[in-house]
Amino acid sequence: MLAGFGVLATPSAQAEFRPEQLVLISFDGAHDNRLWERSLKMADRSGARFTYFLSCTFLMSKAQREAYKAPGYSAGRSNVGFAQDKAEALTRLEHIWSAYQAGHEIGSHGCGHFDGKDWSKSDWLYEFDQFNAALTGAWEKNDAETPSGWQQFATSAIKGFRAPYLATGDGLFAALESRGFAYDASTVSKGPVWPDFSRPTAHFALPLIPEGPKQRAIIAMDYNLFVRHSAAIETPSKSEEFEHRALEAFRAAFEAEYSGKRRPLQLGFHFVEMNGGAYWNALERFVEETCGRAEVACVTYQEAVTRLKAKTEGSAS
Repeated sequence: MLAGFGVLATPSAQAEFRPEQLVLISFDGAHDNRLWERSLKMADRSGARFTYFLSCTFLMSKAQREAYKAPGYSAGRSNVGFAQDKAEALTRLEHIWSAYQAGHEIGSHGCGHFDGKDWSKSDWLYEFDQFNAALTGAWEKNDAETPSGWQQFATSAIKGFRAPYLATGDGLFAALESRGFAYDASTVSKGPVWPDFSRPTAHFALPLIPEGPKQRAIIAMDYNLFVRHSAAIETPSKSEEFEHRALEAFRAAFEAEYSGKRRPLQLGFHFVEMNGGAYWNALERFVEETCGRAEVACVTYQEAVTRLKAKTEGSAS
């Protein structure tokens, strides 16, 4: 049982209070501008609010790549690349700003998408510093005027983190606490669980959910489905089949919580359309049929922290 939620787990408490079903949908990388547009339109139609875990190298053009140096690597390296040019980066900045103003959350995914499981606390602090510098100076470095309010957003609104490759370690967790992050969303659990609020930085774990004919457990993330369905080889000829399997897995995981303990359901995606867009198509259908249901709230991680902490404190008083 995770700290802070023992009250919600007792039968008597459930009889008195039935929490709303929270659904937390996030995107790692947040780079492809076409998918920025698609996700924001999806949110407008459904009322959902998303969390975008941004990789900061996508705010830098290839010509600016030497400005970034990952711990232990030479300057100008990134596992996910950079913006093609300043125009692409500016379009992305406009999407980020529009998303934030519409109530979505921007979180950190670090910068160059390196596996940092062995990084020290100081390594991670250095990576966070580079993320902060990239975000703060992004408009100016791409030859554009910084919007009013951007600096406050860049210096105070980034409260959540997800590690590239979900690769965590003691150095990361120490750095997150040192920098006052509200939550981390990098770990994995055997199924949906309440977040752990026992530490200064709350921990949200992506769940394993049943999927496919044999209902084998899988991390609730599009890339993991891509690997299972087609060994990470693009197979668009089976896109409809994969979409159906993904959608059925999302639906079943949701219904199990909605009719049960109502622990938050987390689903993770990337700004890449794998297997002919199968997983984005499944997500779109799931969001539009789910987020408007009674006693359901499709919210950002920061909003979930606020709501769940309030319920925990109320239950304890």
